[in-house]
Amino acid sequence: MEKQWRHARTPNAPVQVEEPTWAQRAIASLLAFTARVISGASARWVDCQPDTCQRVYFANHTSHLDALVLWSALPAEVRRLTRPVAARDYWERGWVRRYLANRIFHALLIDRRNIKVHRSPVDEMLRTIGDRYSLIVFPEGHRNTADELAPFKSGLYYLAKKRPDLELVPVYIDNLNRVLPRGEFLPVPLLSCITFGPPMWLEHGETKSEFLQRARDAVLRLKDA
Repeated sequence: MEKQWRHARTPNAPVQVEEPTWAQRAIASLLAFTARVISGASARWVDCQPDTCQRVYFANHTSHLDALVLWSALPAEVRRLTRPVAARDYWERGWVRRYLANRIFHALLIDRRNIKVHRSPVDEMLRTIGDRYSLIVFPEGHRNTADELAPFKSGLYYLAKKRPDLELVPVYIDNLNRVLPRGEFLPVPLLSCITFGPPMWLEHGETKSEFLQRARDAVLRLKDA
């Protein structure tokens, strides 16, 4: 794969994020620490190292805590440049969730119920990250309580196609569905593990179905890594 093709840049500037205040930095650190304690999450990096370069971290999705715990598992300097993609209808429910999503981990909130053709979620993600920020996404598109990883939606493919320079890092989140079971409000402290795998890119000539299957397999391989 040619290096020049892989490092093409988008002309769109990122959506500006206000510099966090001292209080917001303190809350972010406390939130990350609390999330790690409650989830008992340990981070493992397999053939991959933390980096501030632009990346898309894509993971399985079993709990409302997934985005928060994955975000908290990143080193602070990486975390500051990484924006989770989350459901607007969940994170705007109540002022606490709304404040945390908008002011602390600067989530990109997607309206799952009212998607406009002229403003697709993929275009919104690309406009948001510009050439600076990274993303956390869940290609299954919804929480999955089954043992089997659901087929990936096409959004990850179009992100890779429109921004072939982005490193796509597979992540497997283990045991979080037990920490915060579906329908429960309070988490149950248990041990969980966040495993980061080797980066991948869309290969030249690779079809959408081939790429999405390869990405799904990359996440599954981390389950037993």
